[in-house]
Amino acid sequence: MDAWLRLVPGWVWLLSLVVIGGGQQLRVSWAQADAAGARGELADYRLEVSERDRRADAQARTEEQRRQKAVDEVGNEAEGKLEVARADAARSGDALQRLQRRFDEAERRSRTCGNSVTAQLSQAAEGEARMRADLLGRVGEAARLYAAEADERGVAGRACERAYESIRNVDP
Repeated sequence: MDAWLRLVPGWVWLLSLVVIGGGQQLRVSWAQADAAGARGELADYRLEVSERDRRADAQARTEEQRRQKAVDEVGNEAEGKLEVARADAARSGDALQRLQRRFDEAERRSRTCGNSVTAQLSQAAEGEARMRADLLGRVGEAARLYAAEADERGVAGRACERAYESIRNVDP
């Protein structure tokens, strides 16, 4: 085999080394160009991903602000309705006190009547009138408390439902 190698002239060996070396050099420069292109594509992809993330964050912040605004609006509206309900409860308490005063005044007038029949009837009815007035006062006070509590709970419940609906109904 050694003899066969001696038969090939030296310039052929040199030419084949130059061709092989040139081919390898060409492959290396192509690989470097491909790597540079891939680095550029990677940089573009990273830029695209960061821009997409920035837009998604901005959308999430906008949606969060929209939801918070909707909840705040519902809360403010509910607070206004609660104030109205509290004022109504206070007015009903005032009306109950006025009614109690009228009963007391009627009782006082019936006691000051001059004739004996009226006095006897007045004494007989006095106990019953006091019991009715007391019972009416207690019932009225309980009704005022229950009505105020029902109004507050009703307003709070409706506000909670509206807040949930405003958050749930997302416009895509």
